[in-house]
Amino acid sequence: MSFTVDARADGEGFRIDVQSSSCIAKSYFVPSGTQQDFSSFYRELSKDFGTRVPEVFGEALEHPDASMDWRPLLTENIAPRILVGYGDPAVFKDGEDYWLVATSNDAPDAFPILHSRDLQHWECLGFVFPEGHQPEWAARGRDLADFWAPEMHRVGEEYWLAFTARQATNALAIGLARAPSPLGPWTDNGAPLVTGKPINTTGLGYDPGQPQMSGGVIDSHLFIDANGDRYLFWKDDTNSIWPRPLAMLLRQHPDLIDRLFLFEADRLTAAFAAAIVSWANAQRPMVRFFVMHPLIEAALANWTQVRAALVEFGLAASILEAMTTPIRAQPISKDGRSLTGENRIVLANDLDWEGHLIEGPFVTRQDGRYWLFYAGNDFSTPSYGIGVAVADHPLGPYSKQGEPLLRSTREWLAPGHASVASGLDGRPQLFFHAFHPGTGGYNAFRALLTVGLSFDGGRAEVVPLS
Repeated sequence: MSFTVDARADGEGFRIDVQSSSCIAKSYFVPSGTQQDFSSFYRELSKDFGTRVPEVFGEALEHPDASMDWRPLLTENIAPRILVGYGDPAVFKDGEDYWLVATSNDAPDAFPILHSRDLQHWECLGFVFPEGHQPEWAARGRDLADFWAPEMHRVGEEYWLAFTARQATNALAIGLARAPSPLGPWTDNGAPLVTGKPINTTGLGYDPGQPQMSGGVIDSHLFIDANGDRYLFWKDDTNSIWPRPLAMLLRQHPDLIDRLFLFEADRLTAAFAAAIVSWANAQRPMVRFFVMHPLIEAALANWTQVRAALVEFGLAASILEAMTTPIRAQPISKDGRSLTGENRIVLANDLDWEGHLIEGPFVTRQDGRYWLFYAGNDFSTPSYGIGVAVADHPLGPYSKQGEPLLRSTREWLAPGHASVASGLDGRPQLFFHAFHPGTGGYNAFRALLTVGLSFDGGRAEVVPLS
């Protein structure tokens, strides 16, 4: 089956008219450009045309019970200016004080700052960049800005905060801000610390007349070793590049669909993506992601088959390269205004459970070794989870444990982007976000949870909290 799609703006939303080669025709209204409304559209499309149902609507009963209780710390927005919860949570202990900063996406106030003394009672004391005080180089405004994954540390007499923001060019970049206290005032460097490199679009199906693509960088992590050495870790955001080129490839070569996808629902999903991709190419970055998300889910569900078929087709150097998201690390200068030496790849997605990406690195030194926690797979689906790797030096080489440390349960979905801090008893704890069952996606609420950690025999394990 093939599709013909006519999509266009309609007020605050979109009108999408769909006709199949079997002469079924339907018209849909997507009331807004949110991932939740696009997911609802795709659920209706699946009823009418047999495409795959978005994973966010999967039954929670399909997930196992947790092997131990994950302790919830924040399960609702505790201040009216916190709009989307506590995604990508970075918990930082400074003396007797715990500080939490978290992703704010396109909210007017960027990066809520929360304080606690007991990890149970939290108070929002402000924002890193209140409305009107965002960095000059960063895009601002609803549906334009993206402020992701902040992380706070004490460095000498200052406090530093590494963060991700979207530039006016739409490419994501990493910045660094500093303040005399966790409450600010925060002042950024005045320019991004790390930006993405131009992407070679040869073989990706892009019109040569289109502007050159720039690969984004996200999820910065600042690690300060016991000897004072400082390193910045980040992720190349290449996973945002391949879905539309894959859809364009399938548009040009529809015979590939049967070779890449094993199940009929996924084949129909791929055919629909091929039909709507031309319209998606003209949309803002997050809408492009929402439109292509079912294709991402279909590719992940057929991951081994997809990669093998693309290699056979001779596209390993283009689309397959974009399906690899390296985590890089590099020494950072003492003043935090530049990187020194060379960056190196310390980790990449090479395990089946990780799918097309790993992200959210966080390094902690425990038991004389360096443990790198990371998230893998797609953040907005229950397939997301937390992995860990270990090394004898911050720059590696790292050895992965293989299976996820945490994955979705009946109670909580898509645990990810962890940080580590000492608990009240001095023992290390893992802090991470997760969705309530039946929810997920960009600008959906994410709760803050925690579990204990143990490091023994070259392995990290989660343990119950006392």
